[in-house]
Amino acid sequence: MITLTDYADAARERLGPAVWDFVEGGAGAERTLAANLTAFEHVRLRPRVLTGLGLPHTKTEVLGRVWGAPVGVAPMAYHTLAHPEGEVATARAGVPFVVSTFASRTFEDIAAAATAPLWLQVYCFRDRTSTRRLVERAERAGFEALVLTADAPRLGRRVRDLRNGFLLPPGVEPANLTGTGFSAPGEHALAEFDAALDWSVVGWLRSISSLPVLVKGVLTGSDALRAREAGADGVIVSNHGGRQLDGAPATFDVLPEIAGAVSGSCAVLIDGGVRRGADVLACLASGADAVLVGRPVLHGLAAGGTDGVAGVLGVVTDELAEAMLLTGVPSPSDAGPELLTPTEPAAVVAEAVARPGGVSLRRRDLHGSLADPLLDTMNFLNEITHRYPDAISFAPGRPHDGFFATEDVFTHLRRYVDHLEESGATPAQVRSALFQYGPTNGQIRDLVAASLRADEGIDVPPSSIVVTVGAQEAMLLAVRALIAGPDDVLLVSSPCYVGITGAARLLDVTTAVVEEHADGLRCADLEAVILAERARGRRPRAFYVVPDHSNPSGATMPLSTREELLALCARYDVLVLEDSPYRMVSPGPQLPALKALDRERRVVQLGSFSKTLFPGARVGYAVADQPVEGGGLLADELSKIKSMVTVNTSPVSQAVVAGMLLAARGRTSELNTETAAHYGDAMRTTLRELAACFPDRETLGVSWNEPSGGFFLTLRVPFRADNDALTRCAEEYGVLWTPMSYFYPQGGGDHAIRLSVSYLPGALIPEGCARLSRFVRAQAG
Repeated sequence: MITLTDYADAARERLGPAVWDFVEGGAGAERTLAANLTAFEHVRLRPRVLTGLGLPHTKTEVLGRVWGAPVGVAPMAYHTLAHPEGEVATARAGVPFVVSTFASRTFEDIAAAATAPLWLQVYCFRDRTSTRRLVERAERAGFEALVLTADAPRLGRRVRDLRNGFLLPPGVEPANLTGTGFSAPGEHALAEFDAALDWSVVGWLRSISSLPVLVKGVLTGSDALRAREAGADGVIVSNHGGRQLDGAPATFDVLPEIAGAVSGSCAVLIDGGVRRGADVLACLASGADAVLVGRPVLHGLAAGGTDGVAGVLGVVTDELAEAMLLTGVPSPSDAGPELLTPTEPAAVVAEAVARPGGVSLRRRDLHGSLADPLLDTMNFLNEITHRYPDAISFAPGRPHDGFFATEDVFTHLRRYVDHLEESGATPAQVRSALFQYGPTNGQIRDLVAASLRADEGIDVPPSSIVVTVGAQEAMLLAVRALIAGPDDVLLVSSPCYVGITGAARLLDVTTAVVEEHADGLRCADLEAVILAERARGRRPRAFYVVPDHSNPSGATMPLSTREELLALCARYDVLVLEDSPYRMVSPGPQLPALKALDRERRVVQLGSFSKTLFPGARVGYAVADQPVEGGGLLADELSKIKSMVTVNTSPVSQAVVAGMLLAARGRTSELNTETAAHYGDAMRTTLRELAACFPDRETLGVSWNEPSGGFFLTLRVPFRADNDALTRCAEEYGVLWTPMSYFYPQGGGDHAIRLSVSYLPGALIPEGCARLSRFVRAQAG
């Protein structure tokens, strides 16, 4: 066999389909898996001629040990899936080998067969005693380093395995662990992996072992620096072979950022997508000290045992030596960025050719948040909606179109102009109010303040209000102002509206998650998270919450919990970011807003007129009446930020909103009497139809909550409600919804659906529920 593709073809013939998928598959739609390979296709090496250097050598030093080549074996579980001798056969190949926690041969047997350095890959279990024993056993066996896998608080959603119902074959099990439940790797990980790990685990590993510690799963320069600060001796740039977060960047694309961040202060290794010796050289040129090879090693093992592994790594090393010779690189340490000529994907190149002199951008040169799947969720929903326009949609959280009349916009605008004139404004001042930028903090703050007094009993001066471009800008301004540094933390509930977590991601703000229960937030859980963050040396700065009819769950916070929350936040000096857009469009009396109960100016209210008036205006506000040292209010600080973001909120939009507020004497509740009744009817109809469609819901494993208002409810189902399920539901059953997993910042919600009742005409709700019922029953099997 000549190439790694030859070994892969041979392995596929020998492995069963389910095992092949377990080895080859990635998470989700396998975008990251593909990106790892594609990244190397977009780089070219610059050959050098007549260098006079002679034959290169491939030896390199990693953590004080000389490796024959800058190539080792990445950690992978259960080598006995590929060959009866498993990791022992792999170790005999004589190359550095990172042995998995889930190795299927004992550490002692592996060490007896090895002639090159062995490192232990560590999954940190909730039971730290088990992890300690594992580390101590490896150290006694002669292992030389610990590799902490940091990117797996749980295993990623691996669709191939789910479709196959993959279980480990009898006899394949972790040889160095005790216990049961290993046959279903994902379920075992969910039960046993410690999802609450933080950087202190690096210090803990150093406290129980004398071995150097490397952190694996690093994909940003900031995390690389944190690893170094925590005491790590090295980092491994890895996305778990594309098996964890689908949509994470290719490892090669982020390698230069990470190598530049640590700047030689620790070892840098990389895995993911390496299939040629030229790929290894490209990694060395981008700042890596060595490369770890994963799936091809298992291909070699399946194809020929030890000889197959040696053959795979021999191909890579021979190709590396050849590439070094042709580029004039005498040793691995001499490889630098001058070797690389990056190219771009064909579509980008074609565009650049079509526009002579045009600039094309590399993904790795853009902000890391742009590779975060969080920012793709709404795009995916929009794409699905446009692809299936005839589907009945419970997905959009937008107001019902039936309450808007185009001519009303002009009526409301005229009313505000009349108001200005009646208030003594000259024609020039009226013209300026509509056509010029206007004050950054807004020109209708007095009307917003009057509306808050009339509707909510919130008495704040207009100077404490900033009129924003929707509530989303208010969130961005508040988070930017309040989070002063990397040790400040924004607390959010889980599930949580994606707008706040998206804003935090864009601003590189750390979030800490407070898990909600079926009945909503419990303050004891919030307090536990606050204390945990403080123990980590962080400052919990603010807690974002939607107390009324929340998006996405539909839950409403009881009055007693509201009072308890304000007292708790006062005790720990945490601010509250209150976002409650659904109060005035929900039927019946509403509980007091948190801001109405606020006696210490602890609540920053983030408001919007999108639901109560109309979303096209894009007018929101922030109530920020907190005094700031040296004079002024927090609202003044938010205005400073706004002046550098949107400059001002559209004066025309403000004028239309002002006209609507004037028409109702500030009471948006009066404007929404009919709409609140409509949404209440839609919610009741949906709940009634769900009950009719699922009379056997307990047997089926289906349940839902029963919100008293708002736009949303949560349906729990006995299968993974992911993008694949949504696509299948739209295509085969003609109904749309939103996966609840979108709203869980740290994973979760896999078996739940968000249903929105606001946009769908009431006459379509029964048919929509009937279609949904047929889909759920088909999925449940």
